[in-house]
Amino acid sequence: MKMTNNFANCAINEKVFQTQYAKTEIGSRITKDFVSVKQGMNICQATRSLIDQAGSCENISTIYVTDDEGRFAGAVDLNALITARKDTELSSITQRSFPYMYAHEHIEDCIEKLVDYSEDSLPVLDDDKKLIGILTAQTLVQLVDDEFGDDYAKLGGLPEEEDLNEPVKMSIRKRLPWLIILLGLGLIVSSVVGAFESVVASLTIIISFQSLILDMAGNAGTQSLAVTIRVLTSGDLDREKKLKFISKETRVGLINGTILGIMSFGLVGLYLLTIQHQPSEIAFSVSFCTAAALLISIILSSAIGAVTPIIFKKLNFDPAAASGPLITTLNDLVAVVAYYGLAWVFLINVLHL
Repeated sequence: MKMTNNFANCAINEKVFQTQYAKTEIGSRITKDFVSVKQGMNICQATRSLIDQAGSCENISTIYVTDDEGRFAGAVDLNALITARKDTELSSITQRSFPYMYAHEHIEDCIEKLVDYSEDSLPVLDDDKKLIGILTAQTLVQLVDDEFGDDYAKLGGLPEEEDLNEPVKMSIRKRLPWLIILLGLGLIVSSVVGAFESVVASLTIIISFQSLILDMAGNAGTQSLAVTIRVLTSGDLDREKKLKFISKETRVGLINGTILGIMSFGLVGLYLLTIQHQPSEIAFSVSFCTAAALLISIILSSAIGAVTPIIFKKLNFDPAAASGPLITTLNDLVAVVAYYGLAWVFLINVLHL
C-alpha cells in the first residue's frame, strides 16, 4: 500500500511539474519516474543506489548519471551496470554522448530527432543542463503519432487533429472557417471559368474533359506538397538546396506530365472518335489540346506544390496548415487557365473549330 501511495504522489507531483511548460513544449510530457546515480560512484555504489530507487521506479533499463549539482553527465545501460566488475569505475561504462532534449524545446521543432533516436527513454534537461525528467518510449511514440496526425489534419485545412468523441459543434468550428475561405477562392476560380464562356459556347465538347485536367493537376500538386513538407520537417534547407529541390520537383512534373499527356492524347482522341463519333480532325485536335493542357498543368502544379510551403515557412507560417487548402485552389486556377486558354488559342483562333 505504501508503494502505491508513492506512485500516486509521484503522479500528482509530475502533473504539477508539467504545468510549468506549454502544451507544445517537451517539458509538458516528461515523467520523473527514472533512476539517477552520481558521477563519482563506483559500480558497487551505483548498484546499491539503483536497488534503493528501483522499488518506486518502473523505468530502470537506462540509468542516468548526474554530477553533484544535478547536471546531466551521461547514461548507463542496466545490462552494462549488472555485468561490470565491482572495482570498475562508473565513468568507464557511462555513455557521455547519450542524446538529450531541453524542456523548453517545442515538440514540433524536434520531432524529426525523436524519430531518429532509438533509445527506450530520453533525458530532458532545463536551461542549466540539470536532469529534470525523461521521455519514455511510449511517450515518444505518442508524440510522433500526435505530431504527424496534426500535420495530416492541417493538410486538410484543420487547425488540429479531431478526437473521435469530439462534439459536433467543436468539429464545425474547426472546419467551417477554412471552408468559408475556400468558398471565396472557389468563386475566383469560377469567375475565371466564366471568362472563357465564349470558348465553351463555341465548342461545348471541351467541357467534358475539364475535371480530368483539374483532378490530375490537383493530384500532382498534392504529391509535390506532401514531399516538400516532409523535406522541410527533416531540417533547414539553404537557398541552394531549396532551388535544387524545386528544380527536381519541376522535372518530375515535366516527365510525368509528358507521359500522361501522351496517354491522354491517344485515349481522349479514341474516345471522341469511337464513342462520341466526332470527326477525326475534331477528335484529335481536342485530344491534343487536352494533352498539352495536362502537361502544362502538371508541371506548374508540381512547382507550386514545392514552392508554396517553402514560401510559407520563410514567412514563419506553418507550411502544412497554410499550404493544404490553398494548393487545391491554386492548382484548379492553373488548370482552368491552361485548358481553356489553349482551347481559345489553338482550337478557336488557329483551327477555327
